Amino acid sequence: MNLKFSIFDDFLSLIYPQICLACGKSLFKYETCICTLCLYHLPKTNFHLEEDNQVSRLFWGKVSVHSAASLYFFYKGGRVQQLMHHLKYKGNKEIGVFLGNYYGKELIKSPLFNSASYIIPVPMHPKKEKKRGYNQSEIIALGLSQSMKIPIDKKTLIKTSKTETQTRKSRFSRWENVKEVFEVKDAVHLINKHILLVDDVITTGSTLESCIFKLMQVEGIKISVVSLACA
Repeated sequence: MNLKFSIFDDFLSLIYPQICLACGKSLFKYETCICTLCLYHLPKTNFHLEEDNQVSRLFWGKVSVHSAASLYFFYKGGRVQQLMHHLKYKGNKEIGVFLGNYYGKELIKSPLFNSASYIIPVPMHPKKEKKRGYNQSEIIALGLSQSMKIPIDKKTLIKTSKTETQTRKSRFSRWENVKEVFEVKDAVHLINKHILLVDDVITTGSTLESCIFKLMQVEGIKISVVSLACA
């Protein structure tokens, strides 16, 4: 029976080949979403090993962050941008789960992140999420949760207002766009807890800053930030 399924899978792969979402080349049977070559050569930051890094500095003097990191550097026209485009606009949710799981295996080994009790994805306004069909930050959080064995909290931090796209906005405009659009509800379970706040790509950090500002209202909370990429 297994042999029959294997032959059938081989036949399907000839008609509908699975391709690497980073380079577009065909995947081998043991590969998922990204080919081994791309996975090896994608520009990793290793920020999860450094308390002082490019991402953590975005929040200095603005909000209190325990630690912050991104998996990859984001370059315009690069393969990481290609992957984020597939996740955000092409409906390829599997790449978010795969990379979230992959990153979680790194984060769980870092003393900066391995004490977290909850994973909180940056929320999307319900109307926008309904239109897109999913929140990409939740998809990444799912992968992180799988490998870190930490529950996802999707109910405490909510987005109450729909905002314009942040693309091409200045840092101040980005902050103005999101400064009062998030709320925290029923957060007793987060008192004195360490949480991971998850986004897909960090540019200026304005959206995360707004989320952190609200979450800081919770007594004794410790907030760390992670994303798949940083510009």
